[in-house]
Amino acid sequence: MAALLWRLGLAPCRLRAARPALPAAAAAVWPPPPRPGSVPPGPRRPLSFSAAELVRAAPGRLQPYLRLMRLHQPAGTWLLYLPCTWSIGLAAPPGSLPHWPTLALFGAGAVLMRGAGCTINDMWDRDYDKKVARTASRPLAAGEISTFQSFVFLGGQLSLALCVLLCLNYYSIVLGAASLTLVVSYPLMKRITYWPQLVLGLTFNWGALLGWSAIRGSCDWSVCLPLYLAGVMWTLVYDTIYAHQDKRDDILIGVKSTALQFKEDTKRWLSGFSMAMLVGLCVAGMNCNQTFPYYSAVAAVGAHLAHQIYTLDIDKPEDCWKKFASNRTVGVLLFVGIVLGNLCKRQESKTVQEPLESR
Repeated sequence: MAALLWRLGLAPCRLRAARPALPAAAAAVWPPPPRPGSVPPGPRRPLSFSAAELVRAAPGRLQPYLRLMRLHQPAGTWLLYLPCTWSIGLAAPPGSLPHWPTLALFGAGAVLMRGAGCTINDMWDRDYDKKVARTASRPLAAGEISTFQSFVFLGGQLSLALCVLLCLNYYSIVLGAASLTLVVSYPLMKRITYWPQLVLGLTFNWGALLGWSAIRGSCDWSVCLPLYLAGVMWTLVYDTIYAHQDKRDDILIGVKSTALQFKEDTKRWLSGFSMAMLVGLCVAGMNCNQTFPYYSAVAAVGAHLAHQIYTLDIDKPEDCWKKFASNRTVGVLLFVGIVLGNLCKRQESKTVQEPLESR
């Protein structure tokens, strides 16, 4: 019996010794089990090309300057750029797409001028920003960049923006230079008036004038002025929502805003601004013979704004930021409607000419 048990105990050892080694290909398909105590590797992080990720991937010395110009938060750049696209699209010849090189040029200008505006804002507000939780980490407030360094950086941004402006016609160069007063003075308005958002609207929508003149050589005020005023009303909507994020801190440090002016009546004011925006867009469309797709887009913009205002919770900063950022969709909807409406102009002109030729 003892000899039998001894032989049975050796049998598994012989089987293990006789088992052939797995080839390399099989080992790759069936990897060995992890050792006890080892941590299995986690899933690979997917590549991201968001603005925030690109800023984080930049060299360490460059990151504070990129954050100073808000490159990691592109929502504001879109809101500055989109009124330019509306104007460029409306100025295009009937049946034509917008002039893409001009759109690209204005895109570069929007990045530079928004960066310059943020730099000026942070230079004026560096002492205020230290007292507000949301802005205390900004490079100037946190001491990552000195005032002199930010001033030099501002000079570089304005120089590049000037190069962009000089690519336009003389009328547009003068018109673009006239906006610099608004760019510099806007950050001071929150110390003076409860309507700094109105001054921001006058500044941010200057492209509604400049885009048309860049294509046509001068402004057609019957189109440009109502479009500009519609953009100002739009800015009053989204920046009042944005200001509700900081209203508690603004009260403590003495900064003014439309959010503090309107208080619980905010939704009524926003509804009025939205209606004024839609009227301005309709007047601009009628004065440049826009077609059905354009007015459909205006209706979609109205629905989007109505949903924003109806669902807005002014006491939740997260919801305010979400509603503010969603306004990029508003601008894109209108731009698509302008492009499609302009393409339909050619089809309508053909249908008018065909009966005349048949007589």
